[in-house]
Amino acid sequence: MSEPEFAGLSAVVTGGASGIGLATARLLAARGARVVCLDLKSDDVPAPLVGVRADVADDSTVRAAVEEAAERLGGIDILVNNAGIGAQGTIEDNTDDEWRHVFDVNVFGIVRTTRAALPYLRRSRNAAVVNTCSIAATAGLPDRALYSATKGAVLALTRASPADLVRAGIRVNCVNPGTADTPWIGRLLEKAGDPEAERAALDARQPMGRLVSADEVAAAIAYLASPLSGSTTGTDLAVDGGMSGLRIRPRT
Repeated sequence: MSEPEFAGLSAVVTGGASGIGLATARLLAARGARVVCLDLKSDDVPAPLVGVRADVADDSTVRAAVEEAAERLGGIDILVNNAGIGAQGTIEDNTDDEWRHVFDVNVFGIVRTTRAALPYLRRSRNAAVVNTCSIAATAGLPDRALYSATKGAVLALTRASPADLVRAGIRVNCVNPGTADTPWIGRLLEKAGDPEAERAALDARQPMGRLVSADEVAAAIAYLASPLSGSTTGTDLAVDGGMSGLRIRPRT
């Protein structure tokens, strides 16, 4: 019997206490990886996964958490930059402070965590970074100006970073989920005037007629992180129910 796909590899997943991050951590562990989840709510990380507290908006906690994770794991081979926050509104609606905060988490958080992990990734024979981006980076969505701007920056960073890191043997890719069935979307629906109608509208926006599942996004992340994808770098992988590429007729 062959070894599991990620046997002998160590992975760090940010935002690993829930949603896409937790699904990814569970999948990597099931396929043989040793996994540490970094999260503000590290106590929510379920056993047997290991949680370490980190605030990606604070460089000192990121560096300390990455160092602790590397010590627990004996190094870092895979970094999944999944931590992020949402934002609603047009270009007029969000204050300067809101713009700074969401960029601080969604973009600078990736910079901080990747920067802290690079010394360990450079020592790996199978180094991979996977960023959680979004369909918002490639499609114009209403009331998502700030969020889309941050994800556009994540996409550009995903394409630029591997140009600097490829000769060090470090691959960098990202996934672009469509609207995913995660706790954040659940909270948005709870605030809607008609949650059922809003859910139906989100379902209908994606050609497959439903939200993307966290497990489906996790499977795409695992593909990009895998040694089997050793020639894939600087790539964005859509997991969006066909939203980015299909143009289908409305149902009659």
